[in-house]
Order: sequence, then structure tokens, then C-alpha cells
Amino acid sequence: MSAAPAADFASRDGAARVRVELGDRGYDIVIGAGALGDAAALRRSHPKLRRVLVVTDETVQRLHGMRLAEALDRAGLARETVVLPPGEATKSFAMLESLCEALLEKRVDRGDVIVAFGGGVIGDLAGFAAAVLLRGLDYVQMPTTLLAQVDSSVGGKTAIDTRQGKNLVGAFHQPRAVIADTALLDTLPRRDLLAGYAEVAKYGLIADEAFFAWLEGAWAAVVGGAGAERTGAIAHSCRAKAAIVAEDEREAGRRALLNLGHTFGHALEAECGFGDELRHGEAVALGTVMAFDLSASLGLCSPVAADRVRRHFAAAGLPTSLRANTLAARAWPAERLVEHMRSDKKARAGTLTFILARGIGQAFVAHDVPADKVIPTLRAHGAA
Repeated sequence: MSAAPAADFASRDGAARVRVELGDRGYDIVIGAGALGDAAALRRSHPKLRRVLVVTDETVQRLHGMRLAEALDRAGLARETVVLPPGEATKSFAMLESLCEALLEKRVDRGDVIVAFGGGVIGDLAGFAAAVLLRGLDYVQMPTTLLAQVDSSVGGKTAIDTRQGKNLVGAFHQPRAVIADTALLDTLPRRDLLAGYAEVAKYGLIADEAFFAWLEGAWAAVVGGAGAERTGAIAHSCRAKAAIVAEDEREAGRRALLNLGHTFGHALEAECGFGDELRHGEAVALGTVMAFDLSASLGLCSPVAADRVRRHFAAAGLPTSLRANTLAARAWPAERLVEHMRSDKKARAGTLTFILARGIGQAFVAHDVPADKVIPTLRAHGAA
């Protein structure tokens, strides 16, 4: 851009608190370095709480388990811990069964609180277990990845994957609190930070061009630093999502906009078996580029806007084509990708639904997009 954007979204004090307004089910998102140490907040929200059941994965337990244990000890809370394998494959019926059995063996009751301590996989799985165990238990999200802190931990969506697609079995079940300790992000590999950054940029592309313009200059500090830019970007993303969730909790309207890039992205993830070959945030970045290119091909937005999105994600090091890096080793059949899209939970009677755009910050829901309009976009990005 020729001039620096006037807006500045950096955090002033290194911490933030965002409220998700849902009446008596509303809750706070606490954001900042060291927020994990405020485990006493669990006791404030549950005065009679004596025990928490921590659900985490092997990686998070190794890196941060002791820190959480010490915080819970200081708060005088007894704890039990269930440690699961890391990775998207953990979001399965088999692991849901294993987790529920483990929690029941620990004699979980309605006076306990489940703590989802991990990234999006743990948040989705532990949240779903909380939704169904004893017909509903309280839980708290303690997200440890950038993607989870800005997106999946907020809003109450919980789910597992099936071989038919991503997040097709689940429930809306709001947490009682979200505690996002930004210091935990310092241990993340850069690839995971970039995957999370795709969801940050999404909020600007949906309805906030000023935020996207700021990110064009600040993205490196958001991804690479632990300072005001990162905390501010997380807080702004959470505020955007909190406002949408308060308006449309169960995705009957505006909340669907948060799926920008996801129809394409979920199809790409399904094609590679939800493995490590393509992280969720990477799929969202590539899917967002495809959504803007499809919008341009349909005459909805200018090619200049679509190119701006592509250049930004490419500059950040995110994939913008199926020809990129290891993705080029796959054939990516266009027709099969479309079939994956027909199984997406946003599809209606087999028709395709996309979040498209009339420009940066001007996303909208498009129903009944013809498959023959989608296939050329897929092929332009390297599908066969």
C-alpha cells in the first residue's frame, strides 16, 4: 500500500478482556501473557468448585502441563488429567469414546469443570465430550495455539470429524470462560503460527477492511512477536467473533460468514485425510484465495481485490496454490473436491454454499453456486 493505514489495532497494555454477550450464558475471554496464572478465575465463576478435569494432548502436556498444574494448585483446586495423542486424527468417534470413558472412570460429576487445554482439536473434542457427558457439563477453554485463541475456542462450536467430512458430528455448547495466555504461543512452530494467522486475516476480509489493511503492515509482528501487535490482533479477532456469536449463536445467519475459505478448505483437508500434509489454517488460507478468485470470476469483486488477498497470504508464507511445496505431489481431482463440498455441513440438498466477497471486508453467503463455476477456479489453482 502506498500509505500506512490510519487504524492501529495494537494492544496498549498487553492484555484484554472481551465479553461474549449471551445473557445468563455469557462469558469472558481473558487475553494476555501470563493469563494462565489466573486459574483462580475458575473458582470465581464456580465458588463451590473443588476439582477440574484437564483434557490435553501429549505435546501441550510436555510443554505447559506443569505451568497449569502450579496455577491450579495455587487456586486450591484438585485436578485430574487426561492426555490424548496430538493431531487432527484425534477428533474421531474412537477418541471421543476413549475420552468419555476416561472421564467417567474418574467419576466426573456435575460439580466438576472440564478444562480444554490445547489447540483446536482438544477444544473441539473436550467441548463435545462436555456437551454430552451427564447431558451437559461446564467447561473452560484454555487455548494454546493462535488459531484456537482467535477462533475455535470462542463461540461454542464443538465437533469431531468423520470420513464423510470435517466437523459433521458435534454440538453447540458454550464454554464458561476462555483463558488465552499469549505467552504459550512462544513455543509454537512458525508453521502453526502461520496457520493461525490465516484465521486472523479472515476477520478483516469478512467485514473490516481497516483491520486487513493494518495486518498488511503488521502481520510479521503478529506472527513473529509476543508484543502489542499480537495481543491486539488476538483481542480484535475475539471481539469480532464475540459480536457475531452474540447476534447469531447457532449460525442461522451472519455467523456463516466466519466460514470464509472453509468450503474450499474443508474439501482440501478431506482429500488428504485430515493429515499433517495440510493444516486447517493453511487450508483456510488457500480456500480464501480461491473464494476471492471465484468471486472475481463471477464478476462480484475486482481481480485487484482477489490479487491483494493472494499477495498477502503469499507474503506471509501461506499456500496460495495447490502447486505449492508438497501439495504439488497430489493430483487433487477437481470433481472429487466438489463431491467433498457437497458433504459440507453448509450444503443444502446437495447444492454448494460458499462465502464469497464483493471486495475486501464485504463477504456474503452465496447459495446454489453451480459446480461448473467452481471447477475452473480449482483447476486454475492446480487441481486436475
